[in-house]
Amino acid sequence: MPDPLAQLLDGTARTVSAAPDGSLAADLPVQGALLSGSFNPLHAGHERLAQAASATLGMPVSFELPVANADKPPLSYAEIERRLEQFRWRYPVVLSREPLFVGKADIYPGSVFVVGYDTAERLVEPRYYGGEAGRDAALAHIRAQGCRFLVAGRVEEGTFRTLRDIPVPASAHDLFIELPESAFRVDLSSTAIRAQLAGE
Repeated sequence: MPDPLAQLLDGTARTVSAAPDGSLAADLPVQGALLSGSFNPLHAGHERLAQAASATLGMPVSFELPVANADKPPLSYAEIERRLEQFRWRYPVVLSREPLFVGKADIYPGSVFVVGYDTAERLVEPRYYGGEAGRDAALAHIRAQGCRFLVAGRVEEGTFRTLRDIPVPASAHDLFIELPESAFRVDLSSTAIRAQLAGE
């Protein structure tokens, strides 16, 4: 039997779905909402965000682990296995090689992407697209694929910031939904948790 993770890494599979029992399958249909991240480590903030998003949207939320990253080297086979182990007997995970949401929209049409304030802020920042025209084209492509974003707030420099603090272009307002602070607020970050673990 072919190894789905090897297929993903060599490009012969676009996605791999990992069931809670650890079984893997390539290129299964994906439905519902997706919470994408590096999950290094998976922590209570991720779990509570998935739960709040599921309750708000009225649909299941799966975790999505991209094995490629726009700013970092791709994950090795062993590292993928290590990160997947965190989800075993707990949550379903989908893996892809696509680091950018404009590409994820092609792989997961009709999905709601659950993101934090910092990610949503970058999504509308023209400099990541070579200017406003590039940004507007990317957001229009995401809309054409039937995808939207649910945005959770987070603390930045002592202030809890939400979707309302992001300069979303008028043409893209319909793509973004706010997850209210009353539904979700967890002041945790993976960076802080890794620093704490390293100090132990």
